[in-house]
Amino acid sequence: MSSFAALRTTMVDTQIRPSDVTKYPIIDAFLEVPRELYVPASQKEAAYAGANMPLTPGRVLLESRTFSKMLELLNIKPEELVLDIGCGLGYSAAILARLAEAVIALEEDEAMASEAEATLAEQSVDNAVVVTGPLAEGAAKHSPYDVIVLQGGVNVLPDVIGAQLKEGGRIACLFMEGALGTVRIGYKIDGRINWRFAFNAGAPILPGFEAVPSFVL
Repeated sequence: MSSFAALRTTMVDTQIRPSDVTKYPIIDAFLEVPRELYVPASQKEAAYAGANMPLTPGRVLLESRTFSKMLELLNIKPEELVLDIGCGLGYSAAILARLAEAVIALEEDEAMASEAEATLAEQSVDNAVVVTGPLAEGAAKHSPYDVIVLQGGVNVLPDVIGAQLKEGGRIACLFMEGALGTVRIGYKIDGRINWRFAFNAGAPILPGFEAVPSFVL
């Protein structure tokens, strides 16, 4: 077993299983997708550390605990279409591709998007498509989505994102308030998203998801 494979097993045993992640397809995905291929070259040795990993200024790869718990609660089914907002270098899309029928992986940083596309192709992940564009606009062309996942923090969720979620669909958002954040799972019922608290986590705010400051006269 390669040293990276051993690190993957350790990551699952120490970061994911203890976080009440029990669904076998999720555990298998984290055991099989080579995280070290989807991080900056300088960070390969730290690929399996239990923390958010910096990708570019203000952007991170979510720690495995946070992402795996989101997936456990979203309960993605093999016939579903997923929008992955802020896919970075493609790791989240590679994991999601093992759970869903197809993944639209949205990334606005063109360098990261092209690297994600190349790595996913090299790894024969043929049911994930990388789309380049502003994260806060989503990818309406392929909507509606059964599931939407955001790979970073948000202050507010733009209405345009909620509009791309199918009726009865689910969305996972990490809402940040200062340094503290809570992951909430949203369920779209009668055209509105109903949020339920899931667990605490933290990550930098994704570009375009910041709160608009209110001006007081």
